[in-house]
Amino acid sequence: MITMNQKRVVSIGAHALDAELMGGPYLIKAAASGAKCSFVHMTRGERGNKEKSPEVYGKQLETEMAAVAAVMGADAFWIGYPAGNLPSPEQIVLDWMEYLRQEQVTTVITHWRGSLHPRHILCHDTVTEAVVRLRREGMAIDLYYGENCEDLNGFIPQLYIQFDDAVLETWLAGLREYELFRGGVLTVPYYDYYTTMAKMRSIELGILPYAKAFMVSPHEVEVL
Repeated sequence: MITMNQKRVVSIGAHALDAELMGGPYLIKAAASGAKCSFVHMTRGERGNKEKSPEVYGKQLETEMAAVAAVMGADAFWIGYPAGNLPSPEQIVLDWMEYLRQEQVTTVITHWRGSLHPRHILCHDTVTEAVVRLRREGMAIDLYYGENCEDLNGFIPQLYIQFDDAVLETWLAGLREYELFRGGVLTVPYYDYYTTMAKMRSIELGILPYAKAFMVSPHEVEVL
């Protein structure tokens, strides 16, 4: 089980919705315990809606990001990269380092590397490298890899957080602020998948009603 004793918690996703799917229950519980929590987005994913221009959909996503985070007791931050026009991986690492250092982050959740999506892999690699470098500077940062339906290759549940019906309903209420989650953009069955996995992980854990699984990042930087 993961203990909820962190002060500054961020969940970093490649696109809008990723961070909230991976870290939602964790951040809801952490925020309720007094932590400052943020959902952080590498890109907005503004090219993903065939019915709307990237300009229009991008603005919609920014509004949705803030609304989703507010429901979950957190805030939202987009690092500013346009979809399809990202800087070099090294620059992304430096930008993550600046953000994490400035915010004095104590816990990071991000993508596992075994993903079918190149942007998810890039997010994993750059966030992990940023945390490694900051640890070398002396920052104490816990790093967890969250469960995402697109990142299942090699994902092994190692730690869990338990949560109840109230947290589940808060999580779902927040997620529904996204048109994407409601099925208005893609036909991915997000609701069915994530509610089912919450029940399955609780059975694995042996404590009902719900749980969210994470992989562990070793705390020794040499083996990251």
